[in-house]
Amino acid sequence: MVSNRISSRLVSLQVAICMMIAMVLAGCVPSYKFNGSALDYSVYKTVNVSEFPIRAALVYPPLQQTFENELLDYISRNTRLRTTDGPSDLQIEGEITGYTLTPQAVTENALASQTRLTITVRVKYIDNKDDKNNIDQSFSAYRDFDASLLITDVQDGLCQEISKELVELIFNSTLGNW
Repeated sequence: MVSNRISSRLVSLQVAICMMIAMVLAGCVPSYKFNGSALDYSVYKTVNVSEFPIRAALVYPPLQQTFENELLDYISRNTRLRTTDGPSDLQIEGEITGYTLTPQAVTENALASQTRLTITVRVKYIDNKDDKNNIDQSFSAYRDFDASLLITDVQDGLCQEISKELVELIFNSTLGNW
């Protein structure tokens, strides 16, 4: 009889400990955001993405549309923000300031075996709800290609790849709040 009471008390004690652990763990549930964004959607609902004109010395006209489309697509895939043409909670504007080709990996006969295409974009990010989040920064990315190829043969693909990288850098510095 004494052992039944002790056994009963041990079971009750174990149940009480398990309940306390469960309550403590329930209060410590980590919160993750899988959309890549660190925005408070109760505050931020809209974003205005302006055109990014090309202001570089060397101009490749399709680059503007390629970059803008990639930026808008990335924002729509990774946030719940609604894009607007008018006043908004957040604003992203800028310009493509660099489109340069430079020789790389010079061989023994003084010819370049690789050429580097570098694209630079200046971005102005305006948070109309909190000025301390504003950013005015330049971002650059590049790709190397075989110097025996003509730029006209590879620039569409290279511009697409570089635009994707630039958009990720820009997103992480602005909307991603990294």
